[in-house]
Formats: sequence, C-alpha cells, structure tokens
Amino acid sequence: MTTFNALGISKPIMKALEKMGFEEATPIQEQTIPLGLQGKDVIGQAQTGTGKTAAFGIPMIEKIDQDLKKIQGLIVAPTRELAIQVSEEIHRLGKFKGVRTLPVYGGQHMERQIRALKDGPHIVVATPGRLLDHLRRKTINVSGVHTAVLDEADEMLNMGFIDDIRDILKAIPEQRQTLLFSATMPKEIRDIAATLMKKPEEVKVKSKEMTVSNIDQSFVEVQERQKFDTLTNLLDIHAPELAIIFGRTKKRVDEVTEGLSARGFRAEGIHGDLTQGKRMSVLNKFKSGRIEILVATDVAARGLDISGVTHVYNLDIPQDPESYVHRIGRTGRAGKTGEAISFITPREMPHLHLIEKVTKSKVKRMQAPSFDEARRGQQQLTVEKLTSTIEKKELQDYRETATELLDQYDSVTVVAAALKLMTKERRNTPVTLSSVQPVSVKRTGGNNKGGGNKKFRGGGDNNRGFSRKGKPSRNRKFQNKRGSNNNNNNNNNRKQNQ
Repeated sequence: MTTFNALGISKPIMKALEKMGFEEATPIQEQTIPLGLQGKDVIGQAQTGTGKTAAFGIPMIEKIDQDLKKIQGLIVAPTRELAIQVSEEIHRLGKFKGVRTLPVYGGQHMERQIRALKDGPHIVVATPGRLLDHLRRKTINVSGVHTAVLDEADEMLNMGFIDDIRDILKAIPEQRQTLLFSATMPKEIRDIAATLMKKPEEVKVKSKEMTVSNIDQSFVEVQERQKFDTLTNLLDIHAPELAIIFGRTKKRVDEVTEGLSARGFRAEGIHGDLTQGKRMSVLNKFKSGRIEILVATDVAARGLDISGVTHVYNLDIPQDPESYVHRIGRTGRAGKTGEAISFITPREMPHLHLIEKVTKSKVKRMQAPSFDEARRGQQQLTVEKLTSTIEKKELQDYRETATELLDQYDSVTVVAAALKLMTKERRNTPVTLSSVQPVSVKRTGGNNKGGGNKKFRGGGDNNRGFSRKGKPSRNRKFQNKRGSNNNNNNNNNRKQNQ
C-alpha cells in the first residue's frame, strides 16, 4: 500500500486525511489521484466502498481557488443518500483549505437551494434531476466548472438518467477534466466516455485485488439470540490486542458497546450519529490501546487504516461481498496475519456461500465456544503470563516470601490462588440485543457482475424510478415524484442503519 504522503498531496489535505484517520491509499486512490492531479480524464471501474470519493475528491480540491466564489467542481451522484455522503466527505477533505461544498438534491426546498447556490460554493454534489431543474431555471452557474465527476454512472443508467447525464455534461465548459466511476461498463457508459471525455485513462480495481491473503477467515453458525454470548466467549479465548466488531445498524453498535462494557471489556462504538470530534476521540483511544475493542457500522469504519488490528468480528454479515472484503481488510496489515470471524444465522448460510464464490476464498467453520471454554481460555492467558515471568528469571526478591507461603500451603493451592488473582473473571451480566433481519441471497441477487441488481446491496434504493417490472419508468414526471418519495423513505432508513 502507498501512503497519501507519497502521492504528492498538499499539506492542508494531508492534515484533513490525518484527522479523518486515513493513512494508506486504497488501490483506486493510489492509481487515480496521480492521474487526477495531472489533469487527465479518468474512467474508474470500482465498487462502492473502495475509497472512490477521496480518489476523485482530492484532485478536485487541489485545483480549487478558494478565493474565487463560484462553482469550480461538480459531482453528480444517483441518489440523495450518496450525494449527502459524498458532500460530507468532500467537506472534510477540503476543510483546512477552506473549500465550501453544497449538496443539491430533490426533496429540499428549491428557494433555499437557490439562496445557497448564490453564496458561491466551490463544489456542488448533485443528483441529476434536481441539477437539471437548476440548469433549466438558470439558478446555477456552471461556467466556471473545471472538474466534473460522475459517480456510480451505471446506477444512473439503471435509474433512467443517462440522457440527463449527457445534457449536464454538455452544459459544462468543454475545457474541463472529467472523471467517471462505475462498477460495470455497459455500452451506454462507454459511449459517454467516447463522446464527452478527452482520451480518458482507465483505472480498474477488482475485488480480488482487495482480498488480503494473510487473513484467517472463519465463521460460526449461531442463532441471532446467541450471538452476543458467543462473541464474548470468543473474545475471552482470542484475547485480541485490538479488535473491530461490525454491526449492521447504529442501534446495534450502541447495544453491543454497552453490553461489552457491562461485561468488563474496554469497548467504544462509532457510527454516523457521532460528531467528527467524538469519532476522532474514539479512534485515538483505539489506536493508542486505551480501548481494546472498536464497534462500528460499515459507513463509520470506511477508510479506516489502523495498524495492529488482530481480529475482525462480523457480528452481522454484510449485505454484499465488497463490504465483506472491506471489513476483513481492517486486519492482516503490513505483512502481519489477522483473523476474521463471521457470525452466520442458519438462514444466512446461502449468503455466506455467495461471498465465498465472489471473493474466491474459503471461510472455515468453527464451533461456538462454551462459557467454560472461555473461562479456561482466560486462565490459559494467565498461565502464559506466569510462564513468561518465570522464564525471565527475575524472581530473587520474591523467593523468601514464596518459601514462607509453601511452608503454610501446598504448591497446587498457591499456584491456584495466583491464577485466580491474575485471571480477569468476566462479569456474566445478562445482555439482550435487538434482533436484526437475516440477509438472504434472494434479496441481494446472484450476479456479481452488476447490471440492474444493485451489486448485492439489496433493499434500499433499488427500485427508485423503476416500474413494477424493474425497468426504468418512461413517465419522467411520475418517476421524479416517486423518486422524491422514495428518497425521503430511504434517507430515513439509511440514517437508522448507519
């Protein structure tokens, strides 16, 4: 892996990256950022969760003149959720350079957006429909745009926005840099690259390039109600130096964190509701070893690069194989080995097989340990500490007291007392987690090549702007109205789940 420092990034952005907890560039960032900084057009083929936002955001921010109060960068994203997410990350990346970012999407009050656009943001992140509305009303000035980004272009194609994308690109100055990102490259996306981009360089990142070979992958088949006890038993046996536990929802993260603390573990959680300051405080504690366990949602943990993580626990299996690869990649860094353990309910076994197929890796079955096995595991750690102390042979000052003890008690009793004193006896406080729905293959689809099935994500935004048969709606008025309603619902769902 390449560090961001090696890519020639300016000090304000490096400061932002450090504050965000990003240290090493992902493959898509490593390949795209140098091309972007050279002003070249780029076609990037990469899935969600590979670090695309920083890949296109950093070159864009580097070129922004913060003294010029006009739109210089434009990012088009398929959904309001992605637009908000990208806008927030661009804001964090450009914070110390003074770059102002504005998300523009349907469902917001138009007059409020018009006022915000008049304030002169440097970068606008917009959904296609609302951006076209502003272009037609002449309430957005894109004459100063020098960098344009199309994010998740195949998703915009699936949602019926391909003509809108062409119209948007034609409205921007021809002397611009264009970066296009898409998980798949259907003909229509290739046509845009051929007709509206200038000799684009291609960057392609496959999931297998992100799979880390030195990670021992296992799963334990367990009922939902037994997950937490199984987790704490495994933590006692493994005794990880630093561990990350992934949960699917913010509520899940909060409940697991509280439960672990109740049982005597040093754990804290991060998710989308935390302020940036609180998030950084938790990450700093984790990096310095003041807490041993970090509980996180996918979104909160995206881009984390913390050395020394020995174990990753997927308390809830992720919705898609790309997220699985991203999660387990938090361990096994810098040539070290790591362990990744996933908790699979019986109904989720087909989904695990799908992950194995897509990631081309075998996940070994392990038995759920009992409480007695966990207790013996804790005792074994104490034995190892005692053995290590004995081997150091620095006991001369303690021998006289030890001899006195052995005059009063037999050796087995003395050693047993030492083990009891040194062993961390876990509080067996009852903990009950709220249930989460199991992931099923039916929800996520079976074709990892993409197309219209949302790349295994399942649920959520799949059907926005679609007719009952899954084809883009031809009635644009109906589509936009329906998309707006779905946006509201999905935004609420996304807030709950991240």
